[in-house]
Amino acid sequence: MEKRRLSFWEIWNMSFGFLGIQFGFELQNSNISRIFETLGANKDEIPILWIAAPFTGLVVQPIIGYLSDRTWHHYWGRRRPFFFMGAVLASIALFIVPNSPTLWIAGGMLWILDASINISMEPFRAFVGDKLPPEQRTSGFAMQSFFIGIGSVIAAILPWVFTNWLHFSNTAPAGEIPESVKWSFYVGGFAFLSAVMYTVFTTKEFPPESIEALRKERKETTFSQALKETFGGIFKMPKTMKQLAFVQFFTWFALFSMWIYATNAVTSTKYNMHISPELFAKAESFAKEKKADNIKDSKQLKSLQKDFEEIRKFGNLSNPVISVNIANYFADGNFKEFTQSKAEFKRVQQEYNDGADWLNVCSSVRNGVAALFAFIIPLIAFRTNRKITHAICLVIGGLGLLSIYFITNPTLIVVSMGMVGVAWASILSMPYAMLSNALPANKMGYYMGVFNFFIVIPQIVAASILGYFTIHIFNADTLLTIVLGGCSMILAAALTLIVKDDGDNKKTV
Repeated sequence: MEKRRLSFWEIWNMSFGFLGIQFGFELQNSNISRIFETLGANKDEIPILWIAAPFTGLVVQPIIGYLSDRTWHHYWGRRRPFFFMGAVLASIALFIVPNSPTLWIAGGMLWILDASINISMEPFRAFVGDKLPPEQRTSGFAMQSFFIGIGSVIAAILPWVFTNWLHFSNTAPAGEIPESVKWSFYVGGFAFLSAVMYTVFTTKEFPPESIEALRKERKETTFSQALKETFGGIFKMPKTMKQLAFVQFFTWFALFSMWIYATNAVTSTKYNMHISPELFAKAESFAKEKKADNIKDSKQLKSLQKDFEEIRKFGNLSNPVISVNIANYFADGNFKEFTQSKAEFKRVQQEYNDGADWLNVCSSVRNGVAALFAFIIPLIAFRTNRKITHAICLVIGGLGLLSIYFITNPTLIVVSMGMVGVAWASILSMPYAMLSNALPANKMGYYMGVFNFFIVIPQIVAASILGYFTIHIFNADTLLTIVLGGCSMILAAALTLIVKDDGDNKKTV
């Protein structure tokens, strides 16, 4: 069926839900490592805790894509039931995550939150292929990038706004999440549901060519056949999809490196989290001699010992940098031996939270750049092609990550993140625009879900190996992990140039 060209406002309405989805996604990406660290996670534990996000995407997205291709309701349509269901579940999860009392509950809630985000997000990608003719798809995905950017800007800056404008505390007792972070998640939950429901109520869907044939196919498909078809599609991918898989792998490996370790890398190297060697030795000795009064205290002391051992093995003992875990323990504990030095631990605690808040501001700038650059991407693609456009953007993003290593003034990280924002705008649009022209219309949702394998597999790989790399190869220097991410993104740019794009010979807008 020939699709009519949609107006600017029709594309706006069908993409608006991504504003809310990105509230959830950005709050997760910007704050989960901070939440894990606050609840006592060590550097090498954080990647494993993060594995929940990509693993749920690996399972959920192809299933949702498969189901949405075979769904039709006379009022709700094909994709919108999934928009609604995911939005409700994600909004509830956003209210629960920052109130997690323990590390394992926070990890479990990340699984639920990410699964819910994926339920809404995957059908939005297929929505562009459903409703727009091929020549408008670049603009459709660019509009999604715009709303992703705007949503990310607001979500990333929320903790800073609550702290600096509304005077909510950005510190909390050991093992508790600051009020500024909690309220950011509450606002995110409301925004997620509101924005997605706007798209649900303002957008109509085209019915399938034969509703009866769709119902018959659905009725005749057994559960085992559905599973086989869902996960067997990875072996039947179009050539363009296979080539883009390698691009996506190294791109998302880079992004995951940034999301996992940016907070630790920036706070530990660009902010003053140092204490005197004498105070470090005294605190280490105290932690060794302290007898656990209960199970919770025993676990906390074990985590502290691991941090002290890591600092002694890899750190500069003449000017030691301590973890927020150590700072929280001594800043919030009532130990008479540390009455005089408690203020020093509180200073380190404040430095960490100030650094984490500033990184959220930089992430907000990154996403603001992505939102604005989303409108420039179609113009560059028109004058060159989609492959060259994407490669240029990835190189700029990779250089942005590499530049963090050389920066001494944390204020300048905003420039680095702005460069990553250029890449982010393209990552959210160009691969999907190239892919959509290579896919059969009746399997658009399914293949978009399968394509997600090459977003989540690199994240699972990163979550599995980055902890080992960081501790044993980079000597616990998380800044070098960010450098690895920058190199990975530049490699993805080179691989983009070999992709076969069926839209290369068409001028897209």
